Amino acid sequence: MRQMRRRFLAVAALSAAALTLAACSSDGAEGSDGDQSTPDGPITLDYWAWGTAQQPMVEAWNEAHPDIQVVHTDAGGGGDSSAKLVTATRAENAPDVAIVEYNTLPAMIVAGVAADISEYTGDLESEYAPGVWSQATFDGASYGVPQDAGPMALTYNQARFDELGIEVPTTWAEFAEAAEAVREADPGTYITTFAPAEFGGFAGLAQQAGAEWWTVDGDTWTVGIDSDASLEVADYWQDLIDRDLVLAEPLLTPEWNAALNDGEILSWPAGLWAAGVLNGVAGEMAGDWAMAPLPQWEEGNSSVAFQGGSAVVVTTSAEYPEIAAEFAAWMGASDEAAAIQIEQGQYPASLAGQELTLESDPPLLMPQQEDYWAVAAEIAANTVPEISWGPNVNVASSAFQDAMSAAVQNGTPLREALATTHEAVVEDMETAGFTVETD
Repeated sequence: MRQMRRRFLAVAALSAAALTLAACSSDGAEGSDGDQSTPDGPITLDYWAWGTAQQPMVEAWNEAHPDIQVVHTDAGGGGDSSAKLVTATRAENAPDVAIVEYNTLPAMIVAGVAADISEYTGDLESEYAPGVWSQATFDGASYGVPQDAGPMALTYNQARFDELGIEVPTTWAEFAEAAEAVREADPGTYITTFAPAEFGGFAGLAQQAGAEWWTVDGDTWTVGIDSDASLEVADYWQDLIDRDLVLAEPLLTPEWNAALNDGEILSWPAGLWAAGVLNGVAGEMAGDWAMAPLPQWEEGNSSVAFQGGSAVVVTTSAEYPEIAAEFAAWMGASDEAAAIQIEQGQYPASLAGQELTLESDPPLLMPQQEDYWAVAAEIAANTVPEISWGPNVNVASSAFQDAMSAAVQNGTPLREALATTHEAVVEDMETAGFTVETD
């Protein structure tokens, strides 16, 4: 897997879009006017990032660095921000620094958005676990500083579980049994939601089951979105939907938030960031919720995948890449930034940040769970290493959302939606000139 991942850039270089990468590689920290010197006076960096932790971190940086001031803009989360970065780069008005999710970073490299900052980040690799550092490293080059990690866990309403006599499931088979028990005990309540638009969540569950949605060997890509492992995961959720044991609807709508606050939705299998999100919509339920390891597909196999997580990238538009990389390193690897992330419910990507969690209070949603960060550390230690993402995750995500939403609405099989997504991804890659095989 490591070799296949490292070969990504070599394949991506075949794309014409990747040609702009050369502008900010090993030639030095060259600004837009060709001047490689450090500026004489204070400078301003533009930074695009979403999430509750970003503005406090920027404020802390600005207070400590009066000569390098950062202006923070929330350009939307995940896919929205990445799409805007591509457009802004083409228009030559992109920010200096930006947050990019790990799964979209390959596409940002191909599109010429993320710059090679290897010459500025050489000392940082030891600050991260290999699997995390590799999320922002391709073909031996660094294209970002990992900031947060999202290993998947089960965030659940402990008070309602106890009230209904539900044991926390440790396998997905037990989870299905618990889902049935919840409906029998309280017909107006569901153990969880199957959200058809949650591309990252479904991908994480499929990866936990052993699926590899993209791999590359030499110049040949293999796409496995409709692989047997993925289809088995789809069939699992299909069964729960057909038996009305899970609520099949979007997350974080006003209706969903109301049901959550009324104790009618009892868990969320998601990245460790879920505690912060839920606290934002159900803060009055603090103390009722807890976190446990994600159920296992195979008993005894505690591996989980990442759902989310992001790196701070220096864009090819940065006027002073070296200074921008200094800011990226601080945002991703400093103790000061990690402390703010933890306070906001994020799980830091750096080893030092993860160690700092063990000395920190639990997230606001579950102040009673004193072992929260210890459990989080165990989960993070069992993440699936070296997950590969393809060059057109944006296409995959859009196709997945459309196909899964239609399947839920029309009552058609989820496995057919996966097949539709798979076909769209393969067709797009072949049109772009990639050599593609199917799993």
